[in-house]
Parts: sequence; C-alpha cells; structure tokens
Amino acid sequence: MRRSGSGRGAARWDAVVVGSGPNGLTAATKLARAGRSVLVIEADDTVGGGMRSADIFGAGTVHDVCSAVHPLGRVSPAFAEFDLAAHGLRWVTPEVSLAHVFDAQRAVAVYRELAATTAGLGGDGRAWRRLVGVDSSTLPMLIDSVLRPLGIPRHPMVMARFGLKALRSVDGFTGAFDDEGTRTLFAGVAAHAIRPLSAAASTGPGLLLLAPASVTGWPIAEGGSQAIADALVSCLREAGGQVQTGWRVRSFDELPVARQYYFDTSTSDAAAILGDRLPRRMRRRYERWRFGPGVCKVDFVLSEPIPWRSALPTRTATVHVAEGYRQIADVEAAVARGEHPERPWLLAGEPTRIDPSRAGGTGRHIAWAYCHVPNGSTRDMGAAMTAEIERCAPGFRDVIVESKVVTAAELGEHEPNFVGGDIGSGAASLWQVLARPRLSANLVNPNPYATGVPGVPGVYLCSSATAPGGGVHGMSGYRAAEFGLSA
Repeated sequence: MRRSGSGRGAARWDAVVVGSGPNGLTAATKLARAGRSVLVIEADDTVGGGMRSADIFGAGTVHDVCSAVHPLGRVSPAFAEFDLAAHGLRWVTPEVSLAHVFDAQRAVAVYRELAATTAGLGGDGRAWRRLVGVDSSTLPMLIDSVLRPLGIPRHPMVMARFGLKALRSVDGFTGAFDDEGTRTLFAGVAAHAIRPLSAAASTGPGLLLLAPASVTGWPIAEGGSQAIADALVSCLREAGGQVQTGWRVRSFDELPVARQYYFDTSTSDAAAILGDRLPRRMRRRYERWRFGPGVCKVDFVLSEPIPWRSALPTRTATVHVAEGYRQIADVEAAVARGEHPERPWLLAGEPTRIDPSRAGGTGRHIAWAYCHVPNGSTRDMGAAMTAEIERCAPGFRDVIVESKVVTAAELGEHEPNFVGGDIGSGAASLWQVLARPRLSANLVNPNPYATGVPGVPGVYLCSSATAPGGGVHGMSGYRAAEFGLSA
C-alpha cells in the first residue's frame, strides 16, 4: 500500500498511526472507539515499543525489554477508560512499592500504605507526609492535571501545591529531611528522569512517581509488560481497528491515504518521514530537540532469588541500589557532562518475587537492573552493576545462571524512539518539560501535537516526545487523539 499523493483518491482510513508503543496504541484505540477506521503500522514483528516482553535467553523465562514497573499505568485515565482488565490485563501490586538498599544491612521502603511509609521513616515521617504524601481523593485530580500539556489547570489548587514543590531542585527539596536515608530514598525516585539533583525542577518527577506509590502502589503487569500492549491491541481490534507489523515507514509517500496521521515516533524520525512537508519552523524545533542520557541494562536468569540480607527488597518488584545520596548525585552529574560514572547506582527489579508466571515453569527466577550513562554509550556496565548487587546481597554472583547486557547504543538501535538509549524520548530539562516539543499559544486548550503539515486535515506527533512525556500511561497519544476527534 502506498499513499497515492496529495489530493488523489478517496481516503481508505480515517487515521493511520505509525508506531505501536503505548502512545500509538492508545491514540489508535481512542480513535477506533469513537467510530473511526484506524490502521496501526509497526516496524517490528511484535507490537508494544518500550513495553515489549520476550524470552531473550531462549530459556522459557519472560523478560521486559525496557519498561518493567508502571506507577502511572495503574492510574492512567486512558487505560481506565478502555477497561483493559476486560481485555486480559492484570496488575500485580506488592505491599512494598519500592525498596532502597544501601548495603547488606540497611534498607528503607515506600509502602503501598502511607502510614507504613511514614512510620518506617521515623523522625522524617511527618515531613514526608506533608511534602510527598498524596491521599486517595487528591490523586485523581493530580494525575489528571499533570498528564496534560502545559495550560490553564483544571484543578488549580492541586497544581499550585504540586508546582511550587516540583520546581525546586532535589538538593534543595530534600533539605527538609533530617536523615540521609530519606533524602536518598527520594533522590533515587526523582533521578528516574536522569537529571542532575542540583537542577531546577528535578523534584517534579519524584513527586509525580511517588504520588501513587502509597495509594495504588507500583504495580507490574502479570506475565510481563507485553500484556499491556496485548490488552490495548485487543481493545483496538474490538473497536474495529487493524494492526500491521513488520512495516518500517521511511517516507510519507509509503503511507496509505488517510484523513489523519499520528506518529508515535521520535522527533527525528517524524522529521525524516514527513520530509519537505514539515513546515520549516517545525522542522527547526524537531531538529533542535535534545535527547537525554541513556541507560545500560542487564537481565539475569537466576537459580534462586537474589540473596538480600534485608527483608524489604524481598517484598517488592522494584529496588534502588545506592550507598547514599552522594552516589546518586555524582552519577547524575557525571552523565549530564557526558561522562561514565565511576560507580553506577542501580534501578533494579526482581519480578518473579510477586509474579512467578514469568519464570515459565522453569523453576528459575529473573531479575534486571539498569544504570544511567551518556547518550549513545557503547560501554558494557554489566560487571559494575553486578558488583553493586553483590555488595548488598553477598552470594548474588553464585545464583546467576545467565546474564545479558544491552548498552545504550544497542537499546537505541532496537527501539528507534529511544535515541542513543534515551528512554524518555527527550531530555527532561525544564524547558523541554514545559515545551514538549513546543509551547502552544492556546493555554485554554493547548495542542503541542499538531505538526502544521499543510494540505492534510491532521498530522500529529503523539510519542513521549510530546506532553506529558515519558512513561507507560498512553496520555500523549490519548490527548493527540482528542484533538483529532475534534478537528
């Protein structure tokens, strides 16, 4: 199928979506459920983008290729609207949302219950409740407000309270805590955005990710993150949408004739596909888009669970490993300068602790870890990451059956939206968070998704490069589809 040229022939589809990551599938599903005819085109042989899962060792075990834990997936307004549970998605939520391990003896946790979290933080508990804690009645309003483009907020008081804290640096914000352990706990969550802890607004990602942690928890998808993609495809097909895999789009002329087009791609790929159709001003914006640092990931097959000495990391699927605040700060500062850290700090998980189905009946266990590195890095950080886990769980090396490392450069090759291993599809600088990928002149109904391509009713960028940004929540695609439906 080739697009027959501008203005020639009747449109076969109401909408064509390029890319089947969480945003592409969400945009397609939103459109199809509104009665539009929709085709999703995916370059890979399987759908899902960064939420794919696979048996990467050929050993019968299931490993998430990238995104593994989904704090915002559980509270996504889009996923709730689609009722993905009716399409087979099951969330598995541990009692402990996150454990931070300092060494073989010390660990601290964020529990699914706020009272348990604050009790575990001792003298910092009251400050944590005041500065970080969110109650069940406020959470939906906060999520609805934050997961939108920058504009006039629907819940101004909630956003004002959030925004005043979010604009601070982690260094400044965590000064309210007396214990370094509490400061380190918050810093590890905020550093998911891969920004220096001294940077303005580096607190925002931490507050957003922690908002559901002690309300709905940090869940994983039963059977692997692929289950989210599969549920979205099921919902899409039920509404009449279609998916075609194994088709890498390189030019707009390859696409079938449609009334609208949605690109769940990087800014650079969108610019390459649209070519001269993209207005010069928008092309400059896309070409100036800055990508952030990358990640290096290691996956493990284990004969036994990780031999943690502390009980806390055995009660969760999500573990951070850093000796203290300074280790995290040094790493984030180094990668921001384009340097590899001397000692990585780790974001890690052991999903078979709470979802044994991922072992595939093999009797094995699985784990993963990743660390932050400069964009495009080809350095294998597997040995350094293994050493950090061994430091906190002596005997870890003895239970490793197999391991596999994916460098930042390799991740970017496998998943084109993650340019150079940037899993956020764009640096999370203050400007690129506010203007993602551009500011909208209309603050009442901001539309950062339109590309301005003339001669076509609607051509939209709907990937994580657009507001509200990275994470498996689908809201960039959902918001772009809302504009398409109103066009």
